[in-house]
Amino acid sequence: MAGKKILILGSGMVAKPCVDYLLRSPNNTLTVACRTLSSAQQVAAGRARVKAISLDVTFPELDQYVAGHDCVISLVLVTHHANVVRSAIRGKTNVVATSYVSPAIRELEHEAKQAGITVLNEVGADPGVDHLYAIKTIDEVHEKGGKLGLRVLLVLWWSPGTRSLPQSSAFQGGSSIFCKAVHGPLTIRILVLSQRNPARFLQDGNVVEIPNKDLMSSAVPYHVADGYSFLAYPNRDSVPFRDAYRIPEAQTFIRGTLRYEGNTALVKALIELGWLDTAPKNWLQNGMSWPEIQQKVTGAVSDTEADLVARVDEICTFSSPAQRNKVLAGLKWMGLFSGEVPIIRETLLDTLSDRLSMLCSFQPGERDLLMLQHKFVVEWKDGTKNTITSTLEFFGEPDDYSAMSKTVGLTCGIATQLLLNGDPAFNKPGVLAPYSREICEPIRTRVEAEGIKLIEKIF
Repeated sequence: MAGKKILILGSGMVAKPCVDYLLRSPNNTLTVACRTLSSAQQVAAGRARVKAISLDVTFPELDQYVAGHDCVISLVLVTHHANVVRSAIRGKTNVVATSYVSPAIRELEHEAKQAGITVLNEVGADPGVDHLYAIKTIDEVHEKGGKLGLRVLLVLWWSPGTRSLPQSSAFQGGSSIFCKAVHGPLTIRILVLSQRNPARFLQDGNVVEIPNKDLMSSAVPYHVADGYSFLAYPNRDSVPFRDAYRIPEAQTFIRGTLRYEGNTALVKALIELGWLDTAPKNWLQNGMSWPEIQQKVTGAVSDTEADLVARVDEICTFSSPAQRNKVLAGLKWMGLFSGEVPIIRETLLDTLSDRLSMLCSFQPGERDLLMLQHKFVVEWKDGTKNTITSTLEFFGEPDDYSAMSKTVGLTCGIATQLLLNGDPAFNKPGVLAPYSREICEPIRTRVEAEGIKLIEKIF
């Protein structure tokens, strides 16, 4: 097979396992691009057939690099994906991305078809691995004459990203709430903001809508496995996925997110206190301490801990004294009552994200966990019912690949290689995502060979 040239935009932790998988093919040569050259060089270091360059995806120079490669993998922020795809259309270069198909990407489908390129999306962990196994189970149930729904439950709960383990520093820090931050403040910012999105899902045939202010209050206990204490809440808009998964009979359909117990109450408190404000604040000045900022944000009488706590009690709502104590412990763990002077950013959220990034960074020997579960309630032709669960409990490697980077990076690399190999299911002009057996099956079998496999149980 002729040599293939692959451009990877982004040099975060996901890039390394993706690069390592693609290097298994001796015909591949890779270019890793990042605005910060040193970051790209860290990925390329010690890896043959990989070079690093400095490149800003918002600059015109993007076109010449995209056009000079057979495939571009976009691991940059989702807000830049449409710009990358437009460049790929001009250069007639295939694109692979791990994020959801956004409206902006969908609008480019006609142009992608005209250019004869494939724009393959949703080939990470969430989305990605979740699709592979959902499609597998749904197809198997339908082939046996079963139905998913009919006022019965179909729930897909999963926890995206990385999760610190109970023995890790973030867990022991008083809150056991936040993800391990493998990408720094920006990752924390995105994760926290995702917890104030509105949500929609189907329940008993009706569309249920939860406004963003109530999302954290909607979280309920969810048991996946012994030894874990999770809460689950609905994740954005689940309704379109019923059609994407071809299960029109499903009357209840929820895609959700898992968080450790304590996370949602603390995030809710941060929202109520005003810490998730994304507007610039002129009064945020270098030299201010956390208590001084907290006093300004909440309107407390003074910056003493007693007055700050009293203001928290006035602003926040708690379900119980125990929850109040946990939230206060979390705020103390974050340092909001300490005399420390933080690095001041333009907004409250960015200032807080810097702090959380430091608190949630990986410590030597720590590993993370990705927990994913599908739960289907099936009605068979004879009227009997079963519950089918598919569960992934995947651990990262201490001082090596995290669970998040490995599940996302390997899945992306596998999908990219299938596209480069000319697999007919992947080489179709237009915007694609893994919602069919033809696309899911070859990715899933290769993902399983890497040790990423959901375990199915029938009850």
